[in-house]
Amino acid sequence: MASGGSGWRTLPPGGIIVEPGSSLRYKTGTWRVMRPIINQDKCVRCRMCWVYCPDAAIIETDEEYVDSKGRRWNRTYKVNYDYCKGCGICAEECPVNAIEMVPEVK
Repeated sequence: MASGGSGWRTLPPGGIIVEPGSSLRYKTGTWRVMRPIINQDKCVRCRMCWVYCPDAAIIETDEEYVDSKGRRWNRTYKVNYDYCKGCGICAEECPVNAIEMVPEVK
């Protein structure tokens, strides 16, 4: 062993989460090439986008929305673009094609 007390005993343990829940500090939205846009008039509030989003970037809000046909909805779905990576799973899973993937423009 090398002199000066160095060796494996001085290494910090690996694989330990020292700060659980810290992913909120790491915004990953800059990875996107495509961005999802939710057409609120087409959306039927089925929650499929919310369920399938691997990054929890689809947000369900209690905001009321009245669509162009006069239907009143008591919830609205939005995309948190700080965490959306643009994978397109939400658009793929939407049964009414209310989510369109468009190129990210900086």
